[in-house]
This record gives sequence, C-alpha cells and structure tokens, in this order.
Amino acid sequence: MGLSSADRIVADLRTWIGEAPPGTQLPSSRELAGRYSASPVTVQKALHTLAGMGLVEARPGAGTYVRRRPNRPKQPDFSWQTLTLGAPAERIPTLSTPLRDIPADAIGLHSGYPARELLPERAVRAALVRASRSEAALRRAPATGLPDLQTWFAAELSETAGPDVTAVTGRDVIVVPGSQSGVCAILRSLAGRGQPVVMESPTYWGATAAAAQAGSTTVPIPSRPGGPDPDDLARALDASGASVFYAQPNFANPTGVQWSAEVRERVLQVLRTRNAFMIEDDWAHDFGIDGPALPLASTDDSGAVIYVRSLTKSVSPALRVAAIIARGPVRERIAAYHSADAMYVSPILQAAVLDVVLSPAWRTHRRYLTDALRIRRDLLLDCLRDHAPDLTVDTPPPGGLNVWARLPHTVDAGVLVRECERRGVIIAAGDEWFPAEPSGPFVRLNFAAPDPAQVPGATQIIGAAIRGLLQR
Repeated sequence: MGLSSADRIVADLRTWIGEAPPGTQLPSSRELAGRYSASPVTVQKALHTLAGMGLVEARPGAGTYVRRRPNRPKQPDFSWQTLTLGAPAERIPTLSTPLRDIPADAIGLHSGYPARELLPERAVRAALVRASRSEAALRRAPATGLPDLQTWFAAELSETAGPDVTAVTGRDVIVVPGSQSGVCAILRSLAGRGQPVVMESPTYWGATAAAAQAGSTTVPIPSRPGGPDPDDLARALDASGASVFYAQPNFANPTGVQWSAEVRERVLQVLRTRNAFMIEDDWAHDFGIDGPALPLASTDDSGAVIYVRSLTKSVSPALRVAAIIARGPVRERIAAYHSADAMYVSPILQAAVLDVVLSPAWRTHRRYLTDALRIRRDLLLDCLRDHAPDLTVDTPPPGGLNVWARLPHTVDAGVLVRECERRGVIIAAGDEWFPAEPSGPFVRLNFAAPDPAQVPGATQIIGAAIRGLLQR
C-alpha cells in the first residue's frame, strides 16, 4: 500500500535476484514492461534503483545481470570497545515496543501512531510539493523556526487563553523536530545530571528515556483517573528538591486520562508557590474524542508551564515538527540547548506543515478525526468486553489513541505479549510506561492504528491467550 509502480517492480525483482545465481541475465526492459504493465521509463527507474543497491549491473549492449556477491567477510571483533566504553553513565531504555516494525500479516495494536487513513494525506502530499518548489528547498531556517509557523503555534494556544492571561507571541515559540526532541532539550536545560524530575506513573516512556539521557533522577507520583493528586505533587517536589514536573494533562499516554478542572487549578498553585516548572506535553492535542484538549499553559501567566505541542502524529509521521512555547529567561536557555543539538528544523518540513494547518481542509479533517477516533475507540472497548472480559479498563479514554487495560494480577504482561505475538497479534506490555516498578500488570492497546475489521479477531486472540494463562 502506497508503493509506486517502480517500487513494486524493485520489491518483486529483489526476491527473484535473491534466488538467482550471480551472472544471471534479467529479462529485457521490454519483457519487464509487459510483465508489470509498466512504462519503459518506470522499468528503467526500477533497474537504476537495483543497480544503486548493488544488486545488478548493466553491461552496455548486453543487458542487465545479477551482480556477483562479495565473499562473506570474517566476523569482526569489537570486543576491545567494551573496556574503552565502560559502563554507561545512564541506562537508556532500548527501542520501545510502539516503534517496532511487525510482519505484514500480523495485527498491530502496539503502535504509537494513527492509521494512514486518519491522516490528511492529500493535503500533506500537496503541501510537500509546494514546499519543494519554494525557497524553503534551498535555504536555512532560523534557529527557532519559520516566523509564520511560530505565529501559528502561538495563535493556536492563545485561542484557549483566559481574558486575564497575556497571550503568547511567536517570539515565545521554538520549533523543534518532534516533541521527543523538545522534551529532551528541556530536561537537559532544566534538570541536568543528578537533578530530580517529578513524573506521573505510568507516563510516556519517551519522557523517562529523555530523563535518563539527561542524567536526571525520576521521582514518580501515582497517576489517577482525574489527574495526579496535587498533594502528592507538593510532597514529591518538597522531599526531592525538584523544580521540574513532566506531565500530560490532556489524553495522557498511556492512560488516556484528562485532568479535571480542579486538578489543573491546584497543580498550578503548587507550581507557583514553589517556583517550579512544569513541562506540559500536549502530544494528543488533535485527538480529543469526548471533548477538546485544554492546555494548562493557556491559563498560566507566570511562565511556570513550558508547553510542548506536536503535529507529528496528527499531520504525518514523516513531518516531525513540534513547538516549545516558553516565556521568560527559560525560553532562551532551552533555545540554546536545542540549537546545540539540532541547529534548526528543515524549512521544507516547516513550510509543509504550515501549509497543511492553514488550509481549509485542516479544520474539516480534525472534525472527521474526532468521529473516526470515537468509532474506533468504542469498537475496541466493545470487543474487549465481549472477547476479553478478564481485561479491566478503569476509565474509557476521552481522547488519545490508546486504551490502558489492567490484567488479572496472576498474569504476567510480558508472557501475554509473547503468547499473543505467537498467534499474530502485537500488543505492548505496560511495564515500559512506568518510571519505577509497575503498580500491576497492564497492556496498552492502540485503537487508532489497526484495521477496524481486524479488531474483533484480535481481541478474541487476546482473550483466549489470557484464559490460557489463567488456567496454567
């Protein structure tokens, strides 16, 4: 799906080449054009690609042949690096389950992204074409972002600001290559090596990885259905001496929780009385189902809330563009750390994203997205009730992409994941979303990525796997 004609020819011929002896002649361009119902230009493009991969070689006047494979080299010895590297100062988590590639015939409920049909595909493609023909294709972007895109991010946040809150401006915005990059830059600049950072538990695995990379110490507080207990936050800040709190007030990953109005107000009070910062990760701003996202930053006039807004998941995973909005001296410090790491974000990507969000199709797409996510969420919840009743969903998510489900306490989440994968369903164990020891066995199931037609069968497999483990 999504492959061009040349890509399909390349994929098919790679399989054939892998089984053919070196020196075997490929069919002529005319034969290939007939076989694949493709134009001669498309066939030549495919052959050039195969030659660039080192799989075939063209012999003038003779045709194209399977290239001789080099002899297998001896296995190199890298053991010397063990002593030179030593033990890492921080243990960075391995590749997260949501980033895994899976077999084409498997059903994936593990992804961290929505399905392709939930993206504004036509708008993205058109925007990329226009951006590639503009000056953005040939110039460097300003270190903190294209001014028009900075203005758009600021205006969007200001739309939800109260009348007594000073509106942010484009000057407060730093455009970054994805929210993960933004969170990393903020944690390195505000909570470096050995410094504590308070986080909810469970929370986004990428935030714990960013803290580990920064050398920070994570201080977990429990996540609750309406958001964290502000008294827990106050105690954690006081006991640890932390001045940074990372959280997701809207549709948190993995739980889908949205903070209540009371929690939002009290958390701000805790931050202000302790002169502490909060990193507000609004990764799911466009994924509200039962109601819109309500950024905490829009009610903060003190500069305590550092706002991170991503467009990667809602526009296109290929356009990794996000924004940090911070006010006061902290903005300059974060900008310095960001520029040392990323220098600037590709102007083509910024121009394309701006084109999409300014197009009339964007608001239409977001309305469609709300309805589509509701249908998919409710389908998964209904199927879990019917086919996997041993899974407990304490709070149906009011937004986001995932359902957070508790397993019976005697079921090991890792064992269940392996059993489901053996049967062709990929799910994610909840352990990697806990910054400390898990409070119980959980799984995170993405309802936005799989084909809805596959969800009933997938939940049947999950339910059967759980029952089998309970009977052991």
